[in-house]
Amino acid sequence: MDIEDYLSETLEIPKEAVSHCSNFYHSQKVEKNKFLLQSGEVCKETYFVEKGLLRMYSIDKNGKDHIIQFAPEKWLMSDRSSLFFNEKSNYYIEAVEDSEVILMKKDFFSKLIEIYPHTAEKNDLLLQKHIRNLQNRVNSLLADTAEERYLNFIKMYPDILLRVPQLMVASYLGITPESLSRLRKELARKNFEIL
Repeated sequence: MDIEDYLSETLEIPKEAVSHCSNFYHSQKVEKNKFLLQSGEVCKETYFVEKGLLRMYSIDKNGKDHIIQFAPEKWLMSDRSSLFFNEKSNYYIEAVEDSEVILMKKDFFSKLIEIYPHTAEKNDLLLQKHIRNLQNRVNSLLADTAEERYLNFIKMYPDILLRVPQLMVASYLGITPESLSRLRKELARKNFEIL
């Protein structure tokens, strides 16, 4: 799905309308393991994944990475705090696979709303859904068991398990790779017993 299709479906604007804001975005190919953003930089864009997979993560003082979010095809990713408050980012945004990404400038959506005011409500809904997902993620990390977090991960990212190493899944879940391996074996055993 390209950016015109995505915006047409989510914001209900004609595909040709996106071209009115074409000077506020551009496409970029990003090789696997290359960064769109590094800690200490100010985020200047929102990234829409047309093809490939991104991850956003931080690194703690012990050198351990903590994955905040994955962005497969048709997902948006950005460090919103850095982007909107012009703060240095605490995060890295990296291509997990060779990717094709649309880089949208900070004012892309505001320019789109100027031209098509009815998109404001849809854009606000997208933002509210994003906030809800972040709140649910924080609550899950604080309150859910590792098994519940794993099952929620599968629902949110149904094909990611096939695309990333187990180490990244464990980082997202906040557990060790060894714990994830045990968890997967236990779930497989439970499912086998049900059959």
